[in-house]
Amino acid sequence: MSIPNPALVIIDMFTLFDFPEAAQAKPSALEAARHIARLARHFRERGHPVIYANDNFANWQMDFKELVRLCLSTEGASSAIAKILQPEHGDYFVLKPKHSAFLATPLAVLLAKLGVRELVVVGMTAESCITATCFDGNAREYETIVVQEAVAGIGSRKATALRLLQASRAATVLKLASYLRR
Repeated sequence: MSIPNPALVIIDMFTLFDFPEAAQAKPSALEAARHIARLARHFRERGHPVIYANDNFANWQMDFKELVRLCLSTEGASSAIAKILQPEHGDYFVLKPKHSAFLATPLAVLLAKLGVRELVVVGMTAESCITATCFDGNAREYETIVVQEAVAGIGSRKATALRLLQASRAATVLKLASYLRR
């Protein structure tokens, strides 16, 4: 039985891919973006919140809409992903300074105001920001789910991170089809 009022939390999908190992992350990120778009439609159709939690590239004067515009105007994977995942009217966003979407952000307050108890965490990367957000969500007693196909990662580290989340019970890892059937 599903917990009422879940939220989709999309982590760090708006990026310029200017970090170490970015070239290795791009193919996985493009694939994850397609699955995230399907999940976002699923959430919006049911009236459930879609929340973007994104790094601000250490630019403390840029807001989320500017970040999206910058990615849309950057050729390659940045633009392709931004086109697939453009926020829609009614979506929410928080800018985050570090790995976890909870650290130094208003995410917990937003989730409380929305009455959310279940987080579906997707985005980049499994071995970093996804894991940090799931552990923080679990510590705050959210039912946390990770949709395997909707998470980008680098090589075998993705599988290792997903196994860690499942084994530690910080999150339940599900296939996309299994989540959509719930």
